[in-house]
Amino acid sequence: MREVTVLIGELSRATGVPARLLRYYEEQGLLVPHRDSNGYRSYPATAPDRVARIRELLDAGLPTRDIRELLPCATESGFQHCDHSRQVVSDGLDRLDDQIAELTQRRMLLARQRDAVLAAPYDPNPGVAEAS
Repeated sequence: MREVTVLIGELSRATGVPARLLRYYEEQGLLVPHRDSNGYRSYPATAPDRVARIRELLDAGLPTRDIRELLPCATESGFQHCDHSRQVVSDGLDRLDDQIAELTQRRMLLARQRDAVLAAPYDPNPGVAEAS
């Protein structure tokens, strides 16, 4: 009995991910299609689940290189608990914490500028000196 496979267009429709992006995932080593004799990409029936997991990890802020390292640890219910998967996820969280701290600092600086602007009297003609 032959394994059920889907073509790239079918995978795109099933996942809502454009075929161009699926090819990018292939370039990044996240998806590995089989090539038919006619050169068409065919994916296993489990590919939609894999694409959903890739999208979830991208949405969580992981770069494709980390996702590539994490996917071999994937199980149906999540990821195998091992030093490697724990490190990849921990590193991702650390990067997000750094970004949050940076954004918090930038927000504080911009809020300070806004407060300074609001504290200044309104001048409809800034830079224009009044005639004496």
